[in-house]
Amino acid sequence: MIGRETETARRAGGRADRRSARRWREMLANERDAAAMYDALADTEVGERAEILRELAEVERRHAAHWEERLRAAGHQVPPPGRPGLRTRMITQTASRFSLDAVLPVIERAERIGAGDYDDDPDAAPGMADDERGHAKALAALRDGGNGRPQLNAKGRIADREHWHRSDRSGALRAGIFGVSDGLVSNTALVMGFAGSGASRSAVLLAGTAGLLAGAFSMAAGEYVSMSGQREMFEREISLERTELEEKPQEELEELVLLYRAKGLAPAQARELAEQLMSDRTVALDTLVREELGLDPDALGSPWAAAFSSLATFALGALVVVIPYLFGGGTAAFVTAVVLALLAMAAVGAGLGVLNGRSAVRGALRQVLAGVLAAGVTYGVGALIGVRTG
Repeated sequence: MIGRETETARRAGGRADRRSARRWREMLANERDAAAMYDALADTEVGERAEILRELAEVERRHAAHWEERLRAAGHQVPPPGRPGLRTRMITQTASRFSLDAVLPVIERAERIGAGDYDDDPDAAPGMADDERGHAKALAALRDGGNGRPQLNAKGRIADREHWHRSDRSGALRAGIFGVSDGLVSNTALVMGFAGSGASRSAVLLAGTAGLLAGAFSMAAGEYVSMSGQREMFEREISLERTELEEKPQEELEELVLLYRAKGLAPAQARELAEQLMSDRTVALDTLVREELGLDPDALGSPWAAAFSSLATFALGALVVVIPYLFGGGTAAFVTAVVLALLAMAAVGAGLGVLNGRSAVRGALRQVLAGVLAAGVTYGVGALIGVRTG
């Protein structure tokens, strides 16, 4: 009996050993593939960008060497390097034909997805997980500010936006824009559907009012929940960055150096700037949050502001087609509602175009077209149902 148990344990151990070896070979192949990709991408660039890509390739080769050593130590054969995978070949060919910037978003996304692969891996070497996360950050810096040179303002923060570039700090502007557009289009479609069915003035008025109230409160609730979840996620990211800064200050320093080199600074200048920022932990955290996470710690969004803005603007947009039915019915109210809706859609679309620095006419036409299509469909359905049930 004891012999059988020993044999069973030996076989189980052998299976586990083979599974580990198979996984190590997969990791080895992935690291070799990544090294080959970064080397090939470096050949498409010059200067600091090329040097950073070669450094990333060197990190991947160190990781590959670790898995080779694990295989040798366990008595397994190390497979020879093979041809890069199809994905790597496609990425490098695209970069050669177009540019590095054309493939950076794809690589960065893949690095972010795989950044946690080594977090709980008992076979990974210390620092490998941090290396992988650093890759994603370095690629983000190459993508977002590859040719920029960071400048410090009086508080020591990165001033990478001119003073006239204002962001929507509370989220209220975004919620308001969606709210008024949504309220206008959805309630116009609803009212047109009831009007097309031949419903009485009171029925159309009731439908429009119900659509206004239901939509406004639904939008407000949705915005509040969405913005709350987003803010909590951002706060967690900042908290994790604060923990990393406290526990691994040297690694955070090196990440800042790499980020600023990716933005165009010479290595010595990048290190000097990073060391200056890291001398004050408050400034360092603020900078890391802005540079690595792309967040403004002072503008994470207000759930209440977004909810109220969404509620008010949706109601305002939805009210447009209800107003004529407050004073009358029939054809006159219908035509007035259509004219008011078209004018309001054009105004909203033109306003969006101006806010986005685009053509006001194009924005107006786009908004009107979307609204007319939605209202036309519901009007037709309403007319069809009205005829069949009349």
